[in-house]
Amino acid sequence: MIRFYNGRVLRFSPEMRVTEDEVWVGDGRICHVGPAPETPPAFERQIDLRGDLLIPGFKNAHTHTAMTFLRSCADDLPLDEWFYRQVLPHEALLTPERLYDFTKLGILEYLSSGITASFDMYFHNDAYAQANIECGFRTVICASLNNFDRDVENIEREYLKFNALDELVSYRLGIHAEYTTCRERMEYLVSLAHKYKEPCFAHLCETKGEVEGCLERWGMTPPQLLDSLGFFDYGGGGFHCVWMSDEDVALFARKKLWAVTNPCSNLKLASGIAPLDRLRAAGVPLAIGTDGAASNNALDFFREMYLASVLQKVQSFDAAAGGADAVLEMACVGGARAMGLTDCDDIAVGKRADLVVIDLRRPNMQPLHNIARNLVYAGSKENVRLTMVGGRVLYENGEFFVGAEPEALYEKCNAHIREMF
Repeated sequence: MIRFYNGRVLRFSPEMRVTEDEVWVGDGRICHVGPAPETPPAFERQIDLRGDLLIPGFKNAHTHTAMTFLRSCADDLPLDEWFYRQVLPHEALLTPERLYDFTKLGILEYLSSGITASFDMYFHNDAYAQANIECGFRTVICASLNNFDRDVENIEREYLKFNALDELVSYRLGIHAEYTTCRERMEYLVSLAHKYKEPCFAHLCETKGEVEGCLERWGMTPPQLLDSLGFFDYGGGGFHCVWMSDEDVALFARKKLWAVTNPCSNLKLASGIAPLDRLRAAGVPLAIGTDGAASNNALDFFREMYLASVLQKVQSFDAAAGGADAVLEMACVGGARAMGLTDCDDIAVGKRADLVVIDLRRPNMQPLHNIARNLVYAGSKENVRLTMVGGRVLYENGEFFVGAEPEALYEKCNAHIREMF
């Protein structure tokens, strides 16, 4: 059992607050939150927080982890040209072995950013899952059905396999996007959703052109089209959600669909700004993702939180918009619930021990007027002191404990790049 003591704890239920409780971890879960008893049990390790902050880790609710291989390779291009002329041709060269290594590279970056779980949509999922399991990292695989898949029925096989593979891995249904998936394949995915009573996800309303194209093809926006097919009958949501009509927002609110914002990627590809405050006001649940390193180019949750907040302010010319408290809850709680990780959404007895220690003794965290808002407006990766997933410390004080030596991994990844490019 591991003991965290002499520090602060960020908790979200029944409301967001910072307490001075101790937190104990055993068998991968939180087993005590509160004052120390007079006679504590024996501990395998005791971690003196020295006044630092323990938080439930950030949840990256939309990403393509192995796209680290395209970091700073396909930059300064509009989305269509970036996707069809740069991403797709190079992805054809991404073998399972290469994806496995580039996934591990992404996991290292997640851990150093305080991210404890990812909602990943990509391919070569056997290699992807193996990389995560070996590192001890938690992931939810999202199906990415599209017109390029040779074996459509593999989606169901993967759903059954990955939901039974390991406690670190789970699988949810989805399509890549309306514009890459024919109606027949969308309907097939809906049949699986109804068979297993599962939520469905997709890239949605990322660009103005995507929405206009869907309106020309179907006379409906992407959310409206998918809903007409039964895609959202058991919940789910969309990634990006930038160009949302009032009807789309009402649909998301009525069905409690998750809108996952990706502010860095949407800015870099000039896609636009997701209307988070409008969505929140309507009752739409919200989460945050980095998207892939090909369009970001970092996997840094502090950048995402800051931009998610301040973009709302500049979009509405209202400094009160994009409140930091709401953004922090999106990062820690919303992402977990969007991914189906409801036992990873808070620091409470019985929850999984997916925890991060934030160093409050760095200059950017002082003075301590408001710790939670410091995280959103002033925080950075330098403040991540420790990252734990499932009760295992995977990153601490700049060192990784994932079974892979970073320098050797960097060499392998760069060797892959020389072969591919």
